Amino acid sequence: MSKSSDRVDGRLEPFRRKMEATIDNFQKELVGIRAGRASAALLEPVKVEAYGSQMQISHVASVSVPDARMIMVNVWDKELVKHVEKAIREMGIGLNPSIEGQVIKVPIAPLSEERRQELSKLAARYSEDSKVALRNVRREAMDFVKNLEKDGEIGEDEMHKLIDNIQDVTNEYTKLVDVHLANKQKDIMSI
Repeated sequence: MSKSSDRVDGRLEPFRRKMEATIDNFQKELVGIRAGRASAALLEPVKVEAYGSQMQISHVASVSVPDARMIMVNVWDKELVKHVEKAIREMGIGLNPSIEGQVIKVPIAPLSEERRQELSKLAARYSEDSKVALRNVRREAMDFVKNLEKDGEIGEDEMHKLIDNIQDVTNEYTKLVDVHLANKQKDIMSI
């Protein structure tokens, strides 16, 4: 590629980063969907009211998984036990924690077939939202490239190459969303 094409590709880097951020956000949303097995990652999104601010659970407690149906949360400061328990309960995914001293036990009940289907649909909705976000970034990047051509910074041939490049990158990230969705749905539907 020419020198100006390398410069323009560098200008497209913010759009690639936005697409990466979309994938990262999608993966975080999927982690929040429980699949019927205990996982420390299930509690990663939990924010606890502690010391006058919202803190991640990992900053106030250690989370472990002693078996497939139980998550144990060992809260370091006994004053925060109730706050951690409340944050877990209010997560909105049907967890019912119980307190034993400074340890919070979070049993993971098996999911019914109906609930598995609901969670699978939720994952698909997150997937579609991510694809829409990717398409919006693609549109933004294409508008940017078309404006470069309109302003005379690049030629028409170079514009078409960059638009093809943008589409290839978008397709790559869209396939990644599909792969993550398929893996999560397989995980949700397995008993």
